[in-house]
Amino acid sequence: MPNRTLPDTPLEQAPLAYENDTFLESPDGRILRILAEYQEPMARFRRERIQDTVVFFGSARFASLDNAESKVELLANTGSAAKAPEHEQPASSPEASDATDLQRRRAETAVEMARYYEDARKLAYLLTDWAKALPGRRSRFVVTSGGGPGIMEAANRGAFEAGGQTIGLNIALPFEQRPNPYITPALNFQFHYFFMRKFWFAYLAKALVVFPGGFGTLDEMFELLTLAQTHKLGKEITVIIYGSAYWKGVIDLDLLAEKGAIASKDREIFRFADTVEDAFELLRAGLERHLARPASLDTSAESGDLEVERVPQTAAPVTS
Repeated sequence: MPNRTLPDTPLEQAPLAYENDTFLESPDGRILRILAEYQEPMARFRRERIQDTVVFFGSARFASLDNAESKVELLANTGSAAKAPEHEQPASSPEASDATDLQRRRAETAVEMARYYEDARKLAYLLTDWAKALPGRRSRFVVTSGGGPGIMEAANRGAFEAGGQTIGLNIALPFEQRPNPYITPALNFQFHYFFMRKFWFAYLAKALVVFPGGFGTLDEMFELLTLAQTHKLGKEITVIIYGSAYWKGVIDLDLLAEKGAIASKDREIFRFADTVEDAFELLRAGLERHLARPASLDTSAESGDLEVERVPQTAAPVTS
């Protein structure tokens, strides 16, 4: 047999698997990271007694500088902490003589986006102020956003100013970013996986309000519209698309129905609103339907469970 000698230093104790950062950060540890982004938010929502949410989507590229004067600055990317180059920033006014055509157009957009910021803030305030007065041991219809600047900040800000809890579901991105300051600290989340973040947007939501935005807003809106269209949410959800002039210029949903790409009845999944008052009345009407339902049909409030998962009672058809 080979003559092997033991090392002079004793063998160190191996790390526990759940303390092994090399493993946890490896491809083999991915399933645990995914499960963590499910279970850790679940534990916090239970601890904070969150029963359900109302989700606000909208642009994160315009950051509010001075709401009183409708001043905003354009960010370098969605949710970025860095601002866009000066030549892309809005001019001081649409009539500024020393500005480029792009800057003058951006100035007009800045006024529009500042108005949407204020509308989102006011709507979140009204919703939170109403929801706080609802009976029960759990927080109902908690304002939730992606946790960044722009419309997301406005929604969290309105809920904060109304004295309610408010949730921020941030996503780790490859550039500097930060959560907005109005999120309830215990409900400030950071996700690595987009699909887990989207899961938490959808899972507790009883309503969705979509303000003007770009790729991210479109992605999130159509994801939830598809889930509602295909009845995969297991619940009714009120969808309000805010700012009809903006959205009808971006997407032609009537054309989709005309061409048969969606059913005509699919347009009933959402409603347009152009004022805070109209949006709040639509929201309240939709949310009051959930208040009228027995807890066993909506949530298990007494047992501490969140949404009841409805499992199909019949097997899926076999396909070749």
